[in-house]
Amino acid sequence: MGPDREPMGGSWRELLRFRVRGRWRPVAVSMFVVAGLLFVTTSINSKGLDLRAASVTDLDHVVRAEREHVNDLQSQVSGLNTQISGLSHQVNDSQVTELQHQVDLLRGPSGFSPVTGPGLTVVLDDAPKSELDEARNNPDSGVTQDELVVHQQDIQAVVNALWSGGAEAMTIQGQRVISTTGIKCVGNTVILHGVPYSPPYRISAIGDASDLQASLDNSDYVNAYLTFVDAYQLGYKVTESSSLDMPGYTGAATLKYARPGPEPTDAPR
Repeated sequence: MGPDREPMGGSWRELLRFRVRGRWRPVAVSMFVVAGLLFVTTSINSKGLDLRAASVTDLDHVVRAEREHVNDLQSQVSGLNTQISGLSHQVNDSQVTELQHQVDLLRGPSGFSPVTGPGLTVVLDDAPKSELDEARNNPDSGVTQDELVVHQQDIQAVVNALWSGGAEAMTIQGQRVISTTGIKCVGNTVILHGVPYSPPYRISAIGDASDLQASLDNSDYVNAYLTFVDAYQLGYKVTESSSLDMPGYTGAATLKYARPGPEPTDAPR
C-alpha cells in the first residue's frame, strides 16, 4: 500500500457515503411509489373490511358483519320492490292490470305475503363445548367434532318433515322459506338466502301442530339426528305456538340457474 493511499476502513466508509448520496433520491422515490401502490391495492381489496389476521379468525365477528351487510341490502331490495309494485298498479293498461292481478293472487301461495297462524318451532343446536373438547382431545373416542355440530342435512330433515306434516308456511332464522330457498353449510355456519347464520337454528312452521309433530316423530332422518341428541347432547327443542307471525319473502325471485326447456314436439307415429 502506498503512503498516499487511505486505509481500507476509510475508503469503504467514503464509498458507502458516495453510494448513498448518489442513489438515495431515486431509491427513496421508488420506495414511496411502491408503498403507495400497496396501500391503494389493500384499500381496494379490503372493500372497507379489516384484513388483519385477528379479525379474519374471529368467525363470529365476520358472520355478524356479513349478516348485517346482507340485511341492509335486502332492506334496499324490499324498498325497491315496493316502489315497483306501486308503479305497476298505477299503469293505465288493461293487459298490465290483468297481469298484476294474477301476480297479486300468487303472492300468498308463493310466500311473498306475510302470514299468521298456529304452528310450532324447532330449535337445533351444536353439542356443548365440553363434548366438542372431548372429541377433539380424544380422537379414539369414536366420534368427531364434525358429528357434534348441526349440518345442512339436519336442517333439511326438519324442514322436509314439516312440509310433509302439512306446513302452510315456514321460516328459518326468521327468513321466509320459498320454493327456491337453498340451505348451504359452510364450516360451522349455514348460508340462507346469502346470509350466514350461526347456531342455534330456529325453524318455524304454520300448520296443525299435532300433524307437524307426528311428521317429525315419524321421520327417519330426524330420528337419526335424535340419536346424537341423546348420546352427545346436541340441541333439539320443539315448542308449540298458538300464533306465529311470518314475514313475506323480500328477496329476488328471478331464477339464476334455470331456464325454460324447448317446447314439446309430437312424437312420430
